[in-house]
Amino acid sequence: MVRVEARTAAELTDWIAEGPVSITDDGESVILASAAPDSDDHGHWTLWCPAVLPDRVVIEWEFAPVREPGLAMIFFAATGTDGRDLFDPGLPARDGHYPQYHSGAVRALHLSYFRHKWADERAFRTCNVRKSPGFHLVAQAADPLPPAEDAAGFYRLTLIKDGPDVAFSINELPVLRWSDDGTLNGGPYGCGRFGLRQMAPLVARYRNFTVRPLTG
Repeated sequence: MVRVEARTAAELTDWIAEGPVSITDDGESVILASAAPDSDDHGHWTLWCPAVLPDRVVIEWEFAPVREPGLAMIFFAATGTDGRDLFDPGLPARDGHYPQYHSGAVRALHLSYFRHKWADERAFRTCNVRKSPGFHLVAQAADPLPPAEDAAGFYRLTLIKDGPDVAFSINELPVLRWSDDGTLNGGPYGCGRFGLRQMAPLVARYRNFTVRPLTG
């Protein structure tokens, strides 16, 4: 099992940053934000867990929004295209610009679970699952997470990937389920990398990231 307590910045030193991410801590959790000025509307970033995760897996983490606007999402089952590792040196460089992930040389599933960047996202809040390359929207559901001003501490997020089946819950409330029918991009994705992503200027706290194989 991979376990990252994510209470101090030092515990994320082996995670792989793409884009201007700021990593600090408050002794209880890691605080993630953009290191770019707030005026830079392209100061977004992705932070990758160094481990390759199995195909059948339970991924959990705790999330608390601190300052908005912004967006929080994850990548999972991520690899490079053509069967390559995500960090194959032959792949184009990535710097946090989103098209590099959804329409570039990355095969991944994306789950955006805190979509408060744009006015239309805040007016009608959803969780979205996409499959790349190609920016395919494959599932959508209502998002129960409140804005930062109304948040009551940390929320426990759970993602279960069971082969083609994906389930997502918040504080044990089922939010979204989706099964990959194999019609896009050569069938369901298997093992791969997990990454956290934020759109600036969101500031958020994270802790207790855990991964365990799905059994049974």
